[in-house]
Amino acid sequence: MPSGNESLPFAGLNVLDFSWAVVGPVTTKYLAMYGARVVKVETARRPDASRMTGPYLDAKPGKNASGMFANHNLSKLSVSLNLGSPKARNLAGKLAAWADIVVENFSPGVMDRMGLGYRELARAKPGLIMLSLSMQGQTGPRAGHPGLGHFLQSLAGLDDVTGFAEGPPGGPNQVLPDFISPWFAIAALVSALEHRRRTGRGQYIDMSQYEVTLHLLAPALMRCALDGRVLERQGNRSRSAAPHGVYRCRAEPDLPDLARDQRWVAIACFSDRQWLSLTRVMQRQDLAQDARFATLLARKRNEDELDRLISAWTRKRAPREAMELLQEAGVPSAGVSNGKDVLEDPQLLARGHFAELTHPVLGRRPFDGPAWHMSGLAPSIRPAPLFAEHNEHVYRDLLGLSENDIADLVAEGVIDFV
Repeated sequence: MPSGNESLPFAGLNVLDFSWAVVGPVTTKYLAMYGARVVKVETARRPDASRMTGPYLDAKPGKNASGMFANHNLSKLSVSLNLGSPKARNLAGKLAAWADIVVENFSPGVMDRMGLGYRELARAKPGLIMLSLSMQGQTGPRAGHPGLGHFLQSLAGLDDVTGFAEGPPGGPNQVLPDFISPWFAIAALVSALEHRRRTGRGQYIDMSQYEVTLHLLAPALMRCALDGRVLERQGNRSRSAAPHGVYRCRAEPDLPDLARDQRWVAIACFSDRQWLSLTRVMQRQDLAQDARFATLLARKRNEDELDRLISAWTRKRAPREAMELLQEAGVPSAGVSNGKDVLEDPQLLARGHFAELTHPVLGRRPFDGPAWHMSGLAPSIRPAPLFAEHNEHVYRDLLGLSENDIADLVAEGVIDFV
């Protein structure tokens, strides 16, 4: 099952994907969309966490009903293997010999204990490239520290700088390390492929999501390194702008109860000129003459009152209405979008960001496409696979097993379907 477009940059590239949850699957998804043949190895005994995480179709959990899994595993093939079986690990080794790239994000040591570590696999295929996407890398005193993205955000310092000054650490709602690391991983893989093209030698890429996440904290790290000061939580405010915050907008009756009154617009004024433009949009020229708001320092001293006055204006408007009025006047602003807003965003729709695909269980749905366009090349985007959907194709057509061989392995529990 090739991509259908042999001109895509990763066409002809074979990828064996042992990864699960988010960071690994998102990485390999982009390889698949741009031409690589990606075979995802799964097991019924310990399903991919994202298969068992919502949102689900009609709120009914199921291995093939998760929107998260469907979005993070586009254009891949799925096979099942009970890696607790020696025969399954032998079969995985044969798949690795077929592959150009192997990707995994287990805890350090897991692949080695199964006989599927880089040294073992590279002996059979010296040109193999392997990527390990662990929490803190394969070496160091905390290499074996278990955890997930939310814990990593705390360790890296993201939680400490997120939240209100008077409250506890807030932390981002989403697991940012899982969504930032794929871009570093793809760049490393492309570099390794170029190295192999030049030298014929493979590479083992040991990536630490902890170290990747630190790039998001560059300003805080630089401040501490240069003058010893620790960046403190300040909610939505900024030391270099006033106003700088999110302001409640008009309630929208067509939304569910919990979301009805949760409509907001973000506004920031970094200069006196932007502040004066804001007062004109608000039709409050009296504020432009008010000494309490005449300069940035004055506005910072009176920021609570400033926020109250702006909120009185935004409460009468929908987020997009307020954003458009302010942007036309040169005031930096953006409506705070919910999921529905993003799916209906005219900018994203004009660029064709969402791929409308028909999933055999989820039906016709929009899924995230690439965030970039390549001239003359359209990505190959197919629905995410059902669990073990491609067992027969992969084991028979790619590895050359007979129907009887496959049936025997199923009977022995090496290839599992349950």
